Amino acid sequence: MAKDILIGIDIGGTTVKNAIIDVKGTMIAKWEIETKIQNQGASVPTDIWESIKIRLNELKIGKDRIIGMGVGAPGFIEPDTGIVAIAVNIGWENFHLKAVLEDLSGIPVYVDNDANIAALGENWKGSGNQVDNMLAVTLGTGVGGGIISNGQIVSGANGTGAEIGHMTVVTENGAPCNCGRKGCLETVASATGIVRQAMERIEKGDSPSLQQRMNQQGMITTKDIFELANEGDQAAIEIIHNVMDCLGLALANIAVTINPAKIVIGGGVSKAGEQLLGPLKKAFVKYALPRINEACDIVIAKLANDAGVYGGAYLVLQHTNSN
Repeated sequence: MAKDILIGIDIGGTTVKNAIIDVKGTMIAKWEIETKIQNQGASVPTDIWESIKIRLNELKIGKDRIIGMGVGAPGFIEPDTGIVAIAVNIGWENFHLKAVLEDLSGIPVYVDNDANIAALGENWKGSGNQVDNMLAVTLGTGVGGGIISNGQIVSGANGTGAEIGHMTVVTENGAPCNCGRKGCLETVASATGIVRQAMERIEKGDSPSLQQRMNQQGMITTKDIFELANEGDQAAIEIIHNVMDCLGLALANIAVTINPAKIVIGGGVSKAGEQLLGPLKKAFVKYALPRINEACDIVIAKLANDAGVYGGAYLVLQHTNSN
């Protein structure tokens, strides 16, 4: 029987998303398992393969039909070797993910950073519409990025390409970032960064409306901040303006290097939709080279949590087609 099955895997700190997808991109099955981070995540590959074996058996899909498995993992990845240099939230360091999964399964395995994988998926079956040059941005707890240039993911010399969350956007008195530096884009445009700015306003006592939205734990959400901005609250409007101005500047600078046809915005913060897109597009136009802006469309991602598994499947197709 011809090989026609792709397996997409998206490893997160809480769950692993798995999917069985055919070569045309039709989703046959998708499910999640817990990411067991005990013992530095040693059991994660075994848990993944055991789960996949069960599902393949249920679907009566033989291993002889599987072209390969594509895996997105958090942290810094060496795509050529499939080694996860470091993934803090799982506990991996120099973890040979590709080799371990191939030994377990006997199937070719391809590994890349989870944001890169999400970019591939969004371009294949989401908002990207298979353009050759695209930038994907994930605005969640942090800020992730994936760059597709001439149809290929940009990984860089050691897998650190497109770590756009760690562009410096605040050069003086920037907030500390998890990477150990200060003033990174992630400290401003992530959900965490947006909330931090609101909490600073609350502590100064210059926004009663923001303070009133705090929950019993004394916190506020990005959803609250966007809602207040929509209602005309000046402090919330100023926070959103600052966030979109920083993000628009960062994207305009990246766009000069790759001249993207699409910039796709995903992650939890993107649920703000047009309230995010409007000011972001204005900021991008303000900072971008006019010819860059003319060619570029900024859109919201469509695939949500499925982007990673679609991207994993497409990664297999890319490797297969290039061989």
